[in-house]
Amino acid sequence: MHDLILKGGRVIDPGQGLDAVMDVAFKDGLVAEIGPDLATPAKETRNVTGRIVTPGLIDMHSHVYWGGTSLGVDAETIAKRSGTTTFVDAGSAGAGNFAGLRKFIIEPSAPRIFAYLNISFPGIFAFSKNVMMGECEDLRLLDSRECLALAEQHLDLVVGIKARVGARAGGSSGLAPLLLAIEVAEELNLPVMAHIDFPPPGRKEVLEALRPGDVLTHCFRPFPNAPVTRGSRIREDILEARRRGIIFDIGHGFGGFAFKSARPMLAEGIMPDVISSDVHVLCCDGPAHDLLAVMSKFLALGMPLVEVIRAATDNPARAMRRAELGTLAPGTAGDATILELADRRMDHIDVSGEVITTEQNLVSRGMVLRGSWWAEGGAG
Repeated sequence: MHDLILKGGRVIDPGQGLDAVMDVAFKDGLVAEIGPDLATPAKETRNVTGRIVTPGLIDMHSHVYWGGTSLGVDAETIAKRSGTTTFVDAGSAGAGNFAGLRKFIIEPSAPRIFAYLNISFPGIFAFSKNVMMGECEDLRLLDSRECLALAEQHLDLVVGIKARVGARAGGSSGLAPLLLAIEVAEELNLPVMAHIDFPPPGRKEVLEALRPGDVLTHCFRPFPNAPVTRGSRIREDILEARRRGIIFDIGHGFGGFAFKSARPMLAEGIMPDVISSDVHVLCCDGPAHDLLAVMSKFLALGMPLVEVIRAATDNPARAMRRAELGTLAPGTAGDATILELADRRMDHIDVSGEVITTEQNLVSRGMVLRGSWWAEGGAG
């Protein structure tokens, strides 16, 4: 007997190439079976006819060290409204405070939480509306030995090393934080995630330093360091980075995503590998809100629904090297998100203030976590 069956939903699992009306069954915390009209009985059955059933949504760039850092938001609060089953904290914590992230946030959390470890020892320690200091401004805070030692102790949760470079995050430190992060990542056989804001360094320098499988976040950011020219031509260094296998992550946040950059990229068939929110205290009430809101923005821009879902399930799971996530294949983690493409008029705003109004948007209608319906995540 199964623990739970979701009956009659439109299952979209890009990793398996599935887009059909099917049932999904869960047992012992895992996906047990998937197919049309499953006959095996279950302790609980939920009718999701007319809904979309996807692998559990993964927000690969978030900041959920609530209470431990000034930018953190509560993962469960965001999960309830967005259907996000897995969050990846993108460098809120460094070696000096990761233990707190693990004990007080990750371990008690209902949604899964992984992390990119910040190359800076204190993590992102001064981030608010009135107080802003980059954790990579002072190179004395960057100790690769401390970062490596901590990461080795927590490889069950650490999916990579985070470096924030740019005038705001790194002051005059240039590429140094990223180069140190790469050195640590090479020792661990893990990727890095590179944040980029205002130059220096420039986009081209950052991309040249990255290795295949590394992640460029804020990849569709506005000028400066935008991926396109004023004339909407895609920059050659962006095209070269794509050819080399650099992973492009949206990381919307408060300053990382512009419709003006996204339109020409999508027009040339260059879709983001990963759609993520970069949700934190300055953008959780807009413009980023959460992962589902950012996914709806890409639907508004004309990105196909299946590709939007791929960029929030299969692709981030691959980037994290967590094959058990991002799919509904039998034997994988028993996480699923139930969505509705609702007729709901909504204004979407980017970080530059541009507004797009849409008539259809994705709405969360429930979640399955570790094989059980999460009652706090929606009524279905």
